[in-house]
Amino acid sequence: MEIPFVFGKLAVDKDFTNRQEERKRLISNFSKLVNSVILSPPSWGKSSLVWKAAGEAVKSDKNLRFCFINAFDMQSEEQFYCTLATEVLKASANKMRVLNDHANELLGRYQPKLSFVEDNPNEFTLHLDEKEVKAQPDEILQLTEKIAAQHGLKFILCIDEFQHVSTFENTLLFQKRLRAAWQKYQHTAFCLYGNKYQMLNLIFADSSMPFYKFGDQLYLERIDQEEWIRFISKRFRDTKKSITKRTAAFIAALAECHPFYVQQLAQQCWFRTVDSCSAEIVRDAHEGLIDQLSLFFWSKTGELSGSYIQFLRALLHGVEQFSSKEVMKEYHLGTSANVVKIKKMLESKEIIELNGKKIIMLDPIYKSWLKSRYFKIN
Repeated sequence: MEIPFVFGKLAVDKDFTNRQEERKRLISNFSKLVNSVILSPPSWGKSSLVWKAAGEAVKSDKNLRFCFINAFDMQSEEQFYCTLATEVLKASANKMRVLNDHANELLGRYQPKLSFVEDNPNEFTLHLDEKEVKAQPDEILQLTEKIAAQHGLKFILCIDEFQHVSTFENTLLFQKRLRAAWQKYQHTAFCLYGNKYQMLNLIFADSSMPFYKFGDQLYLERIDQEEWIRFISKRFRDTKKSITKRTAAFIAALAECHPFYVQQLAQQCWFRTVDSCSAEIVRDAHEGLIDQLSLFFWSKTGELSGSYIQFLRALLHGVEQFSSKEVMKEYHLGTSANVVKIKKMLESKEIIELNGKKIIMLDPIYKSWLKSRYFKIN
């Protein structure tokens, strides 16, 4: 029997839920070659959304070509260019001869060498002269434009973990080079996203940075609880198990509609269900999930200083006025300036999100662990 809930990997087909407006917006951007920037807290389904929208966009526009790149493991500007060239070649052709022709014709100055996987022309390793790549990367940056113009295609370069480019040596110069090249493209658009929301926000929202106002910015909101109720109920029915709307709502509420955790908690409930899922099963699954992640949460909390931990304790006690004298004294938060520093640091660590005057803990299971296991708040 299929497992009806997935997490930690792309949610496709029946495993994908909602995001209808975001999908429509992305599909429109792709077809019109409008750059897109997706911002949200970690594990809210950005990659799944991009793949879903890309698949639907290709069905309506056969001239679209998508390149999917992950910058997370890249260590240098040169590695970025080589990966970019590889993925563009993969997207441009599916025959070994054509791939070789494209590589030699368009990347000749870099002395390209393609090593193919046997019986799979779409899997290959591209080797380029690194010194030449470093000295003159412009032809690689123009690769999609040249191929698109020659063959009447439109390219969408989807770069996950884009914030990682900020760790490259001379990153500001690198970002300026990319922006200068990319803003001139007529046949290529970009979809940039990643899991480090604060780092991405610095790249795209800071007016002093090269990628300021680079494209249409989409901020993913939490999926509405009613959508989760429909999704959870249907996935249970699809696998011949039952769950009431109230119990499905209980799953979504405990996970605070966090996409990753709703799927994970729903999966744990499904595993425990023989015929019909009950509130007792959900509570048991929730406690099991907290215990499962306990070691990780102990480590995460151990990295925080005392004032940060006290701030979280105050937050979970329902404190709102953190800079009041009484609160600062009771929770040993120091001065009001230190409270501001604590907020910024916890936000940079993506433990909290500052939404106006409201402070939200981003990880609902960590929040539950702190309350029940660490602070033992009733």
